[in-house]
Amino acid sequence: MTKILKFAHNKYEVIIMNLFYLCLKIFSARIIDVSMNTIRTVYIVKGKRLISTVIAFFEVLIWFEVARTALNTEINSFLIPISYAGGYATGTYIGTLISTKFIKGHYTVTIISNNIDSTKIKKIKKEGYGVTSIATETNSKYLIIEINKKELNNLKTLIKSFDNKAFIYINETKTIENGYIK
Repeated sequence: MTKILKFAHNKYEVIIMNLFYLCLKIFSARIIDVSMNTIRTVYIVKGKRLISTVIAFFEVLIWFEVARTALNTEINSFLIPISYAGGYATGTYIGTLISTKFIKGHYTVTIISNNIDSTKIKKIKKEGYGVTSIATETNSKYLIIEINKKELNNLKTLIKSFDNKAFIYINETKTIENGYIK
C-alpha cells in the first residue's frame, strides 16, 4: 500500500512539474512574440518595411508554436490560458519599453505660449534646439521644434521654466529632410 501511495504522490508531482514548465514555456514565448509584434508595429509606422517583414516571420513562427502547444496538451488547467494572457500583457509592456528606449525617432514639438518672447527663443536656440517661431494675431508665440526622442524631457523642462501653462503638442515624426536637430 505504501508503494502505491508513493507512486501516486510522484505521479502528482510529475503532473505539477509538467504544468509548471508548460505554463512557463507559454508565458515566455508570448512575451517574446508580443514584444516582437510591438517593435514590428513601430517599424511599420516608421516605414521600415524590410525589418518589419523579417520580424513578422519570426513573430508568427513563435506564436504558431506556442498556440499549438497550448491547445494540444493533455494537461487541462486554467493556468494555461492565464499564462497565455499574462505573457501577452507582459510582452506588450516589454515591447513598449524596448521600442521607447532603443528605437531611434524624432518628435515634432509644437508650443503655443503667451510668455515666450524673442529673448527666451534665443535661450532655447542656445540650448541647441532649432526653433521656428511664428507670431500669432493674439501676440502668442507659436514654436515648432524638431527633436530626437531622448531630448523630450529636457525640452519640456526648459519650456515649462519659461511658461508653466504653455500648450505643448508632441507628434511622432515619420521622416525628416534637411533642417537642424540637436
